[in-house]
Amino acid sequence: MRILIVCINYAPELISTGVYATGLAEWMEQNGAEIDVVTALPYYPAWRTFEGWRRPWWKSRVSESGVRIVHCPIYVPAKPSGFKRILHYVSFAVTSFPILIWKSIVRRPNIVFLIAPSMISSPGVLTAASIVKAKSWLHIQDFEIEAAFATGLLFEEGIAGRMAKRFERWVLRRFTSVSSISEPMTQKLREKGVARDRIFEFRNWANLAYVQPLAGASPLKDELEIHTKYVALYSGNLANKQGLEIIPEMARFLSHRNDITFAVFGDGPMRDTMERMSQDLPAIRFFPLQSVERLSDLLGMADFHLLPQIAGAADLVLPSKLTNMLASGRPVIATTAPETALGHEVSGAGLLVPPGDARGLANAIEYLISAPKERAELGRAARERALNRWDMEAILRDLKVQFEHVSKL
Repeated sequence: MRILIVCINYAPELISTGVYATGLAEWMEQNGAEIDVVTALPYYPAWRTFEGWRRPWWKSRVSESGVRIVHCPIYVPAKPSGFKRILHYVSFAVTSFPILIWKSIVRRPNIVFLIAPSMISSPGVLTAASIVKAKSWLHIQDFEIEAAFATGLLFEEGIAGRMAKRFERWVLRRFTSVSSISEPMTQKLREKGVARDRIFEFRNWANLAYVQPLAGASPLKDELEIHTKYVALYSGNLANKQGLEIIPEMARFLSHRNDITFAVFGDGPMRDTMERMSQDLPAIRFFPLQSVERLSDLLGMADFHLLPQIAGAADLVLPSKLTNMLASGRPVIATTAPETALGHEVSGAGLLVPPGDARGLANAIEYLISAPKERAELGRAARERALNRWDMEAILRDLKVQFEHVSKL
């Protein structure tokens, strides 16, 4: 079976959807499939093309496991507004198109698999699939158009918003199969008119090989000179759809305490704003992302993980960082309603706080500090949930069976 994967994010990016695209490609190659990947030059989450990759041309490489990868040049806005994001996605659709056609003709894939974002690449993907009569599969990591509405990057009743909704409807009707990462998100696909027999739930996974619960203190804590008894941790992309403003707002309610460090690891468009909001809050400290090899040390440093989310995006995205948070065996405090996809996953393995409720988030932290037994029980439940629901091998074995079934249709 030959699969052509099209995705805007891929290794060497360290977080978010690129991690799952890379894991999918490598696992499938190692388990009997022939995998080609068309992706962009790496830029995420800092929204700056990585050092050593800044070139206005394509770069081909082969991974150690044999995955053949082509990185396409792409426009990367320093401050990604709604219009600039559209140009960003359009640039990838344009530069990837000739590679898609070439790969489809030379490699003759059985399935062309597009990971959204970016859905704007759909016409090129559908064309490439049709040339060789391959099946087309759209995998939705987040509903990017509705998320753009929720975060104010696009206005639903504006010209661009109306065009985006029509384009999404056109795309969803034309792929052989459509998948997403949670049951509420697959339900949303049904609401958008996708037939049930074309929908598949393909969850993200926890990297259980890299993330193990730590029995003692994380060595990273001393290395970073964090000396407080407790650490509230956020690690990932610093972008507007997370509602990250709540972290400094919450820290103000806890400024009377000197036993907590709020450690923020990551980069992205919101970093400068968060640093400005935190100038008079010494308990908040900012650090760069850590390597995959340090993932257990990083996540095990937390006494509790912070997972902010704005209300409007709660059922449009399921943060990819959640899986490894759970795998670390530490409770998660998420700002979401219980009935959302995120609420379903965190309930019983952490605490839920209404979106935007900074005081509620501060109260949840103080509650967990005062309840060490419950904190430990929630952490054990988080690890158990990662093992039961988010195991990489089980998820990808199931997907491979689905690929083989779809390719024979």
